[in-house]
Amino acid sequence: MSESHRRRPRRSLWLLSPMAVAGLALATAPAQASPVTPPAPRDALAAVGQVGPTIVDIDAQLGYQSAVGSGTGIVIGPSTVLTNNHVIAGATSLTVRSIGNGQTFPATVIGFDRSHDIAVLQLGGGGLQPANIGNSDTVTVGEPIVSLGNAGGAGGAPSAVDGRVLALNQTVSASDSLTGSAETLDRLIQVDAAIRPGDSGGPTVNAANQVIGMNTAASDNYHLGRGQGFAIPINEAMAIAGQIQGGGSPTVHIGPTAFLGVGVNDAPGGAGAVVKQVIPTGPAAGAGLAPGDVITSINGQPVNSATALTNILDQHHPGENITVGLQNRTTNVTLATGPPG
Repeated sequence: MSESHRRRPRRSLWLLSPMAVAGLALATAPAQASPVTPPAPRDALAAVGQVGPTIVDIDAQLGYQSAVGSGTGIVIGPSTVLTNNHVIAGATSLTVRSIGNGQTFPATVIGFDRSHDIAVLQLGGGGLQPANIGNSDTVTVGEPIVSLGNAGGAGGAPSAVDGRVLALNQTVSASDSLTGSAETLDRLIQVDAAIRPGDSGGPTVNAANQVIGMNTAASDNYHLGRGQGFAIPINEAMAIAGQIQGGGSPTVHIGPTAFLGVGVNDAPGGAGAVVKQVIPTGPAAGAGLAPGDVITSINGQPVNSATALTNILDQHHPGENITVGLQNRTTNVTLATGPPG
């Protein structure tokens, strides 16, 4: 949504309150036995030296919103970065700065999976040190972790906060107030680390400094249904990254993003997607769409919500001519190239 001012990152994490681990179980033993001692907390600063060189700061220019955003990425190849989709969503340009060597690179989006909040970037340069990827299937409740990232969008040496794993296989709802789309993220790792603005896309690491998860949480426009710290299991994130790099899957979008140029909300009763904003220079404006119009179909495929419209447009590419069904008419629109995510 357009704004007349610039604001600090709309695609970065809001501060999440730390949550203490309670109710640690006692071992079954004779009455004289001592309680089980939980693993010692991690030294967060010690993790910076090992993990810091394998992460990057991400700065996004959000031209259509007249805003800027920042986040974090995990290096998975000499010139390839894994991050959250919501870090790069809406970006009209992306810049990545390596913590390892201080170099700054332009970045392009190879592809993204909105439903799992995953994106992969290709940098305009290489030679970066890949992260030490662990196995999220072996994560246990109570084990100590450190979460790292570009807290506050400050750049430079990464922030690092220690905590513990609170729960596994958690499910949260996520919605994007700009596009009106909503998704359900599941199988998440819940942590009590104080994840902060800008940490989205950064790593959560175990005692061996292996990446076990990628930070994801609420932002200005990317809202989660629960107020705790969450990480996407790295096994899932890397599997989706492989699909993106390998050419796609049903939930993955590869290459340039098709752009209709509208912001929408759900119409009452599943009647479609109500246009709330039209980008003046976008294809929809040229085709005569206006706020208040209700989009009911694309190429005859029913649209019953804002999320459905987003998912259908993900199946198309710039340059395609589509038929947009409205409540009272149809119109043809040639899709343009738009921001990713």
